[in-house]
Amino acid sequence: MTPSAKRVPHADRVAALQSRIDEALPSLVEGRTPAALYDAVEHVLRTDGKRIRPILLLLVAESYGTSVERALPAALAVEVFHNFTLVHDDLMDEDEERRGAPTVHVKWNPG
Repeated sequence: MTPSAKRVPHADRVAALQSRIDEALPSLVEGRTPAALYDAVEHVLRTDGKRIRPILLLLVAESYGTSVERALPAALAVEVFHNFTLVHDDLMDEDEERRGAPTVHVKWNPG
């Protein structure tokens, strides 16, 4: 077996947690106002990130006997905060794209 063909331990569990996070993120912005703010938040959260930070939080929570559902709000908060730091970084560096999409300050031009 070549190194690239080796099975990554717990890959299925990590993929399941990533899917659960991706499913839950939209609920943070659905129906929220003001729309101008939450449209930008939704734009940031729907990018294809790896979700490493919230996945690690959920794995640690599980290792201590806490259910994924109970720890999920904290994991989502970690992901939102991380994405805020990326928005801030894009603004400070005047980047125009992140993950192939326009950055928030380019798309919404907050002035």
